[in-house]
Amino acid sequence: MSTSELVNPPALPFRRGASVLWPLASIAIFLLVLSPIAGLIITAFSSSPDTWQHLINTVLPRALQVTLLLMLGVSAVSIIVGAGTAWLVTLYRFPGQSVFKWLLVLPLAMPTYLAAFCYVEIWDYSGWVQSALRASFGFRDARDYWFPDIRSLSGAIFVMGAVLYPYVYLTARASFVAQSASVLEASRTLGCNAWRSFWRVGLPLARPAIAAGAALAMMECLNDIGAVQHFGVNTLTVTVYDTWLERGSLSGAAQIACAMLVAVILLFALERFSRRQQQFHQLSGKQQGIESTTLTGWKAVLATLACLIPVLLGFGVPGLFLIDATIGQLSDAINPAFWQNALNSFLLASVAALLAMGLGLMMVFARRLERSTLLSVLSLGASIGYAVPGTVLAIGVLITLAALESLLGLFTEQVLGFTTGLLVAGTSGAIVFAYVVRFFTISQGALDAGMAKLSPHLDDAARSLGRTPGGVLRDVHVPLLRPALSAGLLLVFVDCMKELPATLLLRPFNFDTLATQVYTLASLDLFEEAAPAALAIVLIGLVPLLLLNHMISNDWKVGRKR
Repeated sequence: MSTSELVNPPALPFRRGASVLWPLASIAIFLLVLSPIAGLIITAFSSSPDTWQHLINTVLPRALQVTLLLMLGVSAVSIIVGAGTAWLVTLYRFPGQSVFKWLLVLPLAMPTYLAAFCYVEIWDYSGWVQSALRASFGFRDARDYWFPDIRSLSGAIFVMGAVLYPYVYLTARASFVAQSASVLEASRTLGCNAWRSFWRVGLPLARPAIAAGAALAMMECLNDIGAVQHFGVNTLTVTVYDTWLERGSLSGAAQIACAMLVAVILLFALERFSRRQQQFHQLSGKQQGIESTTLTGWKAVLATLACLIPVLLGFGVPGLFLIDATIGQLSDAINPAFWQNALNSFLLASVAALLAMGLGLMMVFARRLERSTLLSVLSLGASIGYAVPGTVLAIGVLITLAALESLLGLFTEQVLGFTTGLLVAGTSGAIVFAYVVRFFTISQGALDAGMAKLSPHLDDAARSLGRTPGGVLRDVHVPLLRPALSAGLLLVFVDCMKELPATLLLRPFNFDTLATQVYTLASLDLFEEAAPAALAIVLIGLVPLLLLNHMISNDWKVGRKR
C-alpha cells in the first residue's frame, strides 16, 4: 500500500442499490426547484406573439429603462458607502470604530419596503420634516417652498441604497481584512498616501468581492415590489404585477417575467466578465495582518460621521419612526388580526424553512456521497431560485401547480370517476413551495459550509461499522451539523418572514401575513396602523443578522491568530 493510501484511504463503497437513491433524490429536487421556471418559459413562448409585440411597443422600454437606472443608482450608492465604510473600520482607529463594525450591518434587518413606507411618512408633504418646515417658516402650502419629492426614482435610489449597502460592506470588509499588510506597506514605500493606497491597491484587490456585493444589491432591487410601487417607480417587477392582476394577462406577465430572467442572467454574466483575468494571489507563505492607524482631530470626526450617517439613514431613522408609531398604535393595532397574521407568517416560514433544510441536506449529502460533475451541476442549477425575483417565481409556481393539478384531476376523473380540484394552487401551500424554491440556496450554502469541515474519515469509519448512507447521515452528520443546520434554518425562516412579492401574489383570499398586512395598510395610507407588524418584522430580522455578524467576526479573529 502506498503512502498516499495510508494518509487518504479509499472510501469504502456502499451497496449500489442503497447509494443510487441519493443521486435520484438530487435529480428530483433539481426538477422540483426548476419546475416553476420551466413552466414560466413554456407559457411565455406558447402564448400569442401579438401580446409580446404589444408589450415591446408600449410597456417594456420604459420599465426596462427605469429598472436599469434604479439598479445602477443603488449599486453606485452601495459601492461608495459600503466599500468606504469597510475601509475605514478595517484600516483606521477612531471613536466608535469597534462598535461601527457591527452597527453598519443593521440596515439589512430593515426590508426595503418598510424603509420606503417610513421615509414617505417622514418626508412626504404631511410628514414630520415638511410639517416642521412649514411651522418654522410660516409656509401655508407646498407652493410657498421647494422640497425634494421622495416619491420619485431618486428617492427610491436614496432609500434602497441606504438599506442595501451592507451587502457591499460585508464582502468588502472580508476582502480588506484578508489583504496582507505587506502589500499596503509596499505601496507606501512607493510614495502612495492613504488615499492612493486605497484607490490603487486596496480597491482593486477587493474588486471581486465588491462586485459580488453590488450584484446582490442589484438583485434585491429587481426583486422589490413594495418600495418601488410606493415610490411610484414602475420597474419590471411592478409591470409584471400590473399586467397579471390589473390587466388580467397571465401570458403577458409570463413574457415580462422571462425578460426579467434574461436581465438576471445578463447581470451575472456582466459581473463575471468584469472580473475576467482579475485574480490576485498572496505569494508569501505567511500573511501579515493589517495594523490600524489611529486618526485624531478632524479626521477622526469625519470618519465617525462617515460611519454614523449610513447607520442612521438605513436603520436609525426608520427604526425610530416605527417605535414611535408603534407606541401610539399599540393598543389598537395589537388585535386578533395582528396575532392571526403573525401566526400565519410563523407557520409558513417554519414549514418552508424545515422543508428547505431537509431538501438541502439531501442534496449536499448526495454530492458528498458520490462526487460527480452531474451532481455538482444539479446543485448549482437548484440554486438559481434565489436569483429569481419573487414576482417571477410566483407566476412560475402558479403555472406549474395549475398544470400538475389539471393532469392529476384528469387522471382521477378518468380512472376513479371524480376530480381532485385545487389541492395546492390557491392555498398557502403554494406560498410554501415558492419560499422553498427561492431560499433553497441559503439552506444549501449553510450545509455546504458545515459539511466541508467534516473529515471524510468519519464516513469511512461509519461505513466500516456497517452503516447505510441514511445511517451515516442520521448518526454522524446530523449531530455534527447542528450549528450549520440551526444557522441555515434561522436564515431561511427570517427571509420567509420578510418575503413580500411572492406572498402578495400567491396568498389565498382573505389570508394575510405580517408583510402583506403592512403592504396593504401602507397602500391605503394607513402605515402607522401597521407599525407594530412592521416593527415585529425588523426585530425578527435582527436576530440572525447579529448572529451572523458575530460568527463572521469570530472567524476573522481566529484567522488572524493563525
